[in-house]
Amino acid sequence: MKEIRVSAGIIQSDDKILCVQRGNGKFDYISFKYEFPGGKIEGEENPKDALMRELMEEMDMEIIPDSMEHFMTVHHTYPDFKIEMHAFLCPVEDPRFTLLEHIDFQWLPTERLHELDWAGADWPIVEKLKNMV
Repeated sequence: MKEIRVSAGIIQSDDKILCVQRGNGKFDYISFKYEFPGGKIEGEENPKDALMRELMEEMDMEIIPDSMEHFMTVHHTYPDFKIEMHAFLCPVEDPRFTLLEHIDFQWLPTERLHELDWAGADWPIVEKLKNMV
């Protein structure tokens, strides 16, 4: 089974977290699901560098590396592939971005994150965030 390494950003602004919605994709079980923005780690890239690159490519959003803090690593098995996701807390002063890959977004307080239909690999992050409130 194919294994994919990805990085995800828990983008925080004014006590809210950015949630982005995927479009229709190859797999029904992740199509139209919400996720924390990010993407694949390429080659020998480290997870922080991958996240900064992906956020710039997918959202035209710049994150300051020193502000990023590792939150958790999730190992999740989907029906067609396995994922290792490195999640980082990313506080931002300027929350502006442009959706270039996703179809929708919401800024939600932590206590409301569970209301969205999340991709399977993102649920452990939602649960850990919820338990910190």
